[in-house]
Amino acid sequence: MKFTAGASVLALAGALWMVPVNHGDAASPRRTGASVDAARLANAASEPGNWMTHGGTYAEQRYANLEQINTGNAARLGLAWSYDLDTNRGQEATPLVIDGVMYTTTAWSKVVALDAATGKVKWTFDPEVPKDRGHAACCDVVNRGLAAYDGKLFLGALDGRLIALDAATGKPVWTTQTFDKSQPYTITGAPRVVKGRVLIGNGGAELGVRGYITAYDAETGKKAWRFYTIPGDPAKGPDGEASDEVLKAKAGASWSGKYWQAGGGGTVWDAIVYDQELDRLYIGVGNGSPWNHQVRSEGKGDNLFLSSVVALNPDTGKYIWHYQGTPSETWDFTQTQPIILATLPIDGQPRKVLMQAPKNGFFYVIDRETGKLISAKGFVPQTWTSGVDMATGRPIEVDGQRFRKDATALVSPSALGAHNWHPMAFSPKTGLVYLPAQEVPFAYQNDPKYVHKQGAWNIAVIAAINAPPNDAAATRATRAILKGQLLAWDPVKQKEAWRVQYDGPWNGGALATAGNLVFQGNAKGGFQAFDAATGKTMWSFDAQTGVVAGPISFKVGDTQYVAVMAGYGGAYPLSTGYPDGPQRIQPNGRVLVFKLGGTAKLPPYEAPELAPANPPTETFTPAQIALGGSIFEGNCGICHGAGARSSGLVPDLRRASALADRDTWAAVVHGGILKDQGMVSFAKWFSKDEIEAVRAYVGVQAKFLATEDGAKLAAKGSTGK
Repeated sequence: MKFTAGASVLALAGALWMVPVNHGDAASPRRTGASVDAARLANAASEPGNWMTHGGTYAEQRYANLEQINTGNAARLGLAWSYDLDTNRGQEATPLVIDGVMYTTTAWSKVVALDAATGKVKWTFDPEVPKDRGHAACCDVVNRGLAAYDGKLFLGALDGRLIALDAATGKPVWTTQTFDKSQPYTITGAPRVVKGRVLIGNGGAELGVRGYITAYDAETGKKAWRFYTIPGDPAKGPDGEASDEVLKAKAGASWSGKYWQAGGGGTVWDAIVYDQELDRLYIGVGNGSPWNHQVRSEGKGDNLFLSSVVALNPDTGKYIWHYQGTPSETWDFTQTQPIILATLPIDGQPRKVLMQAPKNGFFYVIDRETGKLISAKGFVPQTWTSGVDMATGRPIEVDGQRFRKDATALVSPSALGAHNWHPMAFSPKTGLVYLPAQEVPFAYQNDPKYVHKQGAWNIAVIAAINAPPNDAAATRATRAILKGQLLAWDPVKQKEAWRVQYDGPWNGGALATAGNLVFQGNAKGGFQAFDAATGKTMWSFDAQTGVVAGPISFKVGDTQYVAVMAGYGGAYPLSTGYPDGPQRIQPNGRVLVFKLGGTAKLPPYEAPELAPANPPTETFTPAQIALGGSIFEGNCGICHGAGARSSGLVPDLRRASALADRDTWAAVVHGGILKDQGMVSFAKWFSKDEIEAVRAYVGVQAKFLATEDGAKLAAKGSTGK
């Protein structure tokens, strides 16, 4: 681990596929930091100038009760300062701002403390996560932020360490390992602090793990309780944890077969929300492992508590109630998406509710006291369901969407979600929720050859059928159906109030303010302010890279600021074969902070010239290419892009120097010579012949790229542009 309070620059470069990295910080005097206690957290709404917890307050409404910046003057917003990060990997963190200091995490679980008014570095901390852990991260090496309490900051590192840092210096106070590092777990979510305990979950369901959430003592790091979201191996008996009783009474009978051998899933990787009015904890539970219900549980049972919201006692971890949005989950319909707490007028009476819009496309309003579903409406087109049966709370499924046997089902929404992790916001002034929504269909087909490979990608679905076509016109046509929206949603009427339509998905989280504004970034690099009542664009800024994180607003002295982490990344940018805009190497991320009259400027970004396509000269058989396509799309495409089309965050294998040489390719993919740069060996899952078949498949994609690039050069030459 490494923390610094001085100036340094680190530049690492490697052959073949390495991405450049650099690092810098400046000295500052020691000071007391993050003096947040239980009373301040409970009353965070009374300190709108600070942003002390992940969602702004325990209710996680992401509403800044500040109005210096408003619809009347938003056009005067300008950049106050920026801070350059050391990588172009995804930036998803929500910064904390406490008493004039900003604390934020970056990719690879690094932490930086900055003067919130000037951007001057106070300290940095690098947990030095081993780069090979990145293979277990389904959706980029991101981190969504910190928790603060009693002079400490709490970081969930990608490799499973929960680290308490001295907020004044960045030095570690204690560290505890939250999962077995031999298993393919990761942590990307932000911890929460409730009643002197730090709460953290984990990810990894696609690779074969069993989900849980754990509470640790904030002072010592000692475990207080753990709640497993699904049952384990019955032959091993109870876990001796808070979940034992309810797993036996409710969950066990909802599973079938030897589900535990493939992990089962149910990871708690994002939503963890404390209800201080009712003294309850709500967690969002993820998808099954593998995705395919036919394989995971013999096609039987609801598989509790997958795809559910579960209410727990924060003192003991004991179960209170649950609501399962997608029984028998089979499409990667996680229900880990952000949860907002509010009191709404329902049928003329105030009701304490939670609101959630998970991957399956329903906007849910649930009674927090009872767990009873109040209402549910689809907010994007849904093919898998025609609605929710309000008598049972269960979705009304459409025949054929479960892709049984050899059938293929084109399903919308899909594994990327009608709404993913991107924070939504609620404004008490307008009564509207501001929701980053998207339309990304996915073709599902049962994989009859599926065999569980521990630590590899395990979904029991044939991913190759979603690879983009090697035809420019067909690719453009497919890309055109992928849409994104910022929806202003009325949770009482359960209907759309307005929308901002984008021509692509994976747009940023939202922030609502008392100035009647909604801030949101988008995948094309715009950071914008909208009128919260009408959706009219009031201001925009070119961030030079996609903005996917959730913004915040705070005050230092008499000045209101708006801040956001800029840096395109996450599941869609890594895995999709349809990158937004022209292909380029993405710039490094930044912290961007704005104020009225800000005059700072970003330097222009000149993308490095891309290497030419580098197809092998050998001839491969159709059988080799087909085998390689199956392996690549089900394993490699998760990071390097469907069809080997990189978005510019990780190396484009079609252009890699290793692609043209069999031995070099084998040394990297089979031998693992770039393990320390994040490219692990696949030898334990695939033979050298299978890895050579992957080279054959990528070679075909490289030939198509060469033809495509040649056509572009010819067109450029004919026009002189």
